[in-house]
Amino acid sequence: RSFLPNKIMIKEDIEDRELLEIWLTQMAERKVEIKVPQKGEKLRLVEMAENNAKITLKNKQKSNQHIIVEMKEALKLDKLPRKIECFDISNISETYMVAGMCVMIDGIIKKNLSRRFKIKTVFMQDDPRCMEEVVERRLKHSIDNKDDGFGTLPDLIFADGGITQIRAILTAIHKVEKETGKELKIRVFGMVKNDKHRTRALIDENRNEIQVSEEIFNLITQFQDTVHDTAIGYHKFLRDKSMTKSALDDIKGVGTTKKALLLKKFGSVEKIKEASIDEIAQVKGINEELAKNIKEELSKN
Repeated sequence: RSFLPNKIMIKEDIEDRELLEIWLTQMAERKVEIKVPQKGEKLRLVEMAENNAKITLKNKQKSNQHIIVEMKEALKLDKLPRKIECFDISNISETYMVAGMCVMIDGIIKKNLSRRFKIKTVFMQDDPRCMEEVVERRLKHSIDNKDDGFGTLPDLIFADGGITQIRAILTAIHKVEKETGKELKIRVFGMVKNDKHRTRALIDENRNEIQVSEEIFNLITQFQDTVHDTAIGYHKFLRDKSMTKSALDDIKGVGTTKKALLLKKFGSVEKIKEASIDEIAQVKGINEELAKNIKEELSKN
């Protein structure tokens, strides 16, 4: 929130409360206190706020349960799709091939359960094969170790793409079933996009388009956007990391600390390239001679 109150009342004490008060005071530019009331009107207000939060959460859960019941009917599923996973592949010209996975539980997208993958066995631009690899690895995670970060197997998988991606996921499922001797019973649907890269429809393994309500459609679109951002974000992270490593790490005299200070001041390697020697020399620990060397080395890239 942009507005910070003078007093914040909480039900139970928290670690580093005094430090948090200092930080909030600096942000608000006036004194902000965090109180833990033990009795009286203030305690009653805290309890009322907690009860209101519980009611709000309960209502939200009811709404989401309605969505997954509707989704079960629309997709003709045998059981409620309580856990849904979505996968997307990101690569540009066969470089930094990665995938993103996002999770929806009981109709709520859980960003903290998102996972990122580096493609390990595909060495050319082949999105279906990348999808097959990633889904196979993900399924084996849960089968081999149910207590790892992937948790239980999904009831439903959405592919960011059409029939080729659906078939790739089904191939991965069948391979894992054959290896483990277990029937996984995971349904797969594709999220087809229009010319503007927006979700147009859901399709099944037989290319049948499935009609869903606007509420479900909006949720699926949000799900697709989330997994797309996860995959693209990881691709960008690896690309930027590689650029930063090749550009700065091999320059004599530029260690981890100086590299961090340079990137903090200029924001990117490209901005450092554009900076003058005097501007680079203003960074703590970098003299004019080192600034000249940095400028010369970066100009070679």
